[in-house]
Amino acid sequence: MTIQDEVLAAAERRAVALAAGDERALRTLLHPDFGWTSHTGETFDRDSYVAANLSGPTRWHSQVLTDPRIVVVGDTAVLRCAVTDDVTTSAGRESFRMPMTQTWVRSGGGWQCLAGHAGPRTVSQ
Repeated sequence: MTIQDEVLAAAERRAVALAAGDERALRTLLHPDFGWTSHTGETFDRDSYVAANLSGPTRWHSQVLTDPRIVVVGDTAVLRCAVTDDVTTSAGRESFRMPMTQTWVRSGGGWQCLAGHAGPRTVSQ
């Protein structure tokens, strides 16, 4: 398995943890200093990200990563891809596609997401 494969596998486990509502798995994959900027410009630290995505009004069904491109420099990797999010919000069930960038760092023998940004989003066809 290449380093790029390891990073992609970690990113896919993060997506599965979101859809499964698995807080323990999600926290394990997010670095303690994690930060996220949403497609609306809202920013989150690890605790607020977990709360918003697992306890908030949004219910994740899936997140699919496509066309991943991963650059690794030392113990840091940058993943750029497109994602398709299948979620239920107060507006009902929706599917969106958007670009996403994540920064991953090697930590404790595995990879943790240090930062991410997604957007802008569009309705998937």
